Amino acid sequence: MSIASEFRAFIAGGNVVDLAVGVIIGGAFGKIVSSLVDNVIMPPIGLLLGGIDFSKLEFVLKPDDPVTAAVEKVSIQYGAFVNTIIQFLIIGWVVFLMVKTINRMRKPPEGPPADVVLLSEIRDLLKSRS
Repeated sequence: MSIASEFRAFIAGGNVVDLAVGVIIGGAFGKIVSSLVDNVIMPPIGLLLGGIDFSKLEFVLKPDDPVTAAVEKVSIQYGAFVNTIIQFLIIGWVVFLMVKTINRMRKPPEGPPADVVLLSEIRDLLKSRS
């Protein structure tokens, strides 16, 4: 089998298509959650904390030089990091709920497997002979 035909068979497989759909939907969901956190959740929290814009919070390590403009500001932007942590927690919670729902929707097995039933019958026959 040539590499091209192996690759074609791999791409045509259902798992690759499912994975591609999952990645596309996951990317779109990430953008929705980013918008939710940045535009809906954080503004009221910032307002409650005195009008703070979390996305602008930072530790300035080296200020910029406005006179020469040769030195750019160096800062640790911890506000953006806080937003990202909140986004991660929301996405993690939603994924947890989705997996929990999918697992609940799966039907439990309908009785024991055939080999267990057969072994139980053999056991019962052996017990009746004794």
